Amino acid sequence: MKIISLAEPNFQFLKILSILCACVVPLLVTGPFLPDLLLSLLSLWFLYYLVKKKTYRVFRNSYFYFFIGFWLVCIFSSLLSEQILFSLKSSLPYIRIAIFALLISYLIDNHKEIINYFYCALVISFFILILDGYLQYFTGFNILNYPMFTSRVSSFFKDKLILGSYLARLFPLLFALFIIKEKKSSLENYGMFVLFILIDVLIFLSGERASFLFLNLSSFFIIIFISKYKLVRTLILVCAYCIILFISIYNKQYYDRYISSVNDAISSEQSNRRINIFSPAHDSFARTAWNMFLDKPILGHGPNSFRIKCSNPLYAEGSTPCNTHPHNFYIQLLAETGAIGFLFLAGLFFYFIYLMIKFMFQYFIRKKKILSDYQICLLAGLLITIWPITTNGNIFNNHLMMMYGLQIGFFRKGL
Repeated sequence: MKIISLAEPNFQFLKILSILCACVVPLLVTGPFLPDLLLSLLSLWFLYYLVKKKTYRVFRNSYFYFFIGFWLVCIFSSLLSEQILFSLKSSLPYIRIAIFALLISYLIDNHKEIINYFYCALVISFFILILDGYLQYFTGFNILNYPMFTSRVSSFFKDKLILGSYLARLFPLLFALFIIKEKKSSLENYGMFVLFILIDVLIFLSGERASFLFLNLSSFFIIIFISKYKLVRTLILVCAYCIILFISIYNKQYYDRYISSVNDAISSEQSNRRINIFSPAHDSFARTAWNMFLDKPILGHGPNSFRIKCSNPLYAEGSTPCNTHPHNFYIQLLAETGAIGFLFLAGLFFYFIYLMIKFMFQYFIRKKKILSDYQICLLAGLLITIWPITTNGNIFNNHLMMMYGLQIGFFRKGL
């Protein structure tokens, strides 16, 4: 009986493994438990497989070394925190994100069909969310009878209000896989263009201003630098903005959320002569987190400790100092992992900025394109995930980090 080695992976087994990896995409819609369980099992299996085969070369890459460094800092910070076990629950299993990214890269090398599986998973997931989201917008209830939460479209996410985040963060990956897909029919092309318009508008209808900003940032970056579909993506945005303008004019709720609330915040800042960070509530979170950082500037108070420490009078500042997290990755890391943890994320951001500047220099000065359209889309997706000047979720949140791990895994393989 022939023994299957890492160099000779079993095709059928890799096919099953690739399909299971792609299943993470739709499972993210169901909540945190199922996708996290699947991702953890896949990561544990892959780790066991590599150790059993003694194939450690897979781990020898700069991305993994970087993540290991950050992971060790998080664990050390947890061990020094006042709530060791609570903090370790967030930091200790964090390594599975890096292993999952390695698994994606390995499967792309050994089973190219994984790209089609992920493409199908994304299209199906987006299509279902679009149908359900617009049903909820027009009727007030989605297909499972979930009502709009605080008059905002949330679809299957109910009160989580992360529909826009899911669509905006995974859209660059969907567009990247669409670009490299072979043998696209005219019907599929037209269908995807309509789907993209509906995605753009639905992100606006979700009421998530940060997600709408992410969509615009990634879209403009993609439009400027990709070679294929440049005009098409521009027309898609124009059509989407026309629909959004129409909705804003005839629906006061969205005008108030996107326009009036911003104007009110600016007016309030001018009258109070104080600059708020994003909003009064976010300003309170940030200043509280900053006070936590000043108290423990090197390694912070431990991952996920903000929700516990924010009520402490030593740190609390403003009218609403407490939440589960400070709503900004960089401010959160300053408070929870100190300057050392913060420098890892800042370093990663500047690395991607360096890649972007290097690409722009080659593109505009030397008329040379060093990144493919596929890589440009993924770079846009990675940049918006760790963009510093905006609000975002908990950096130790499974939902966000699973989407980030997916994109890292695909980005490592330039195809």
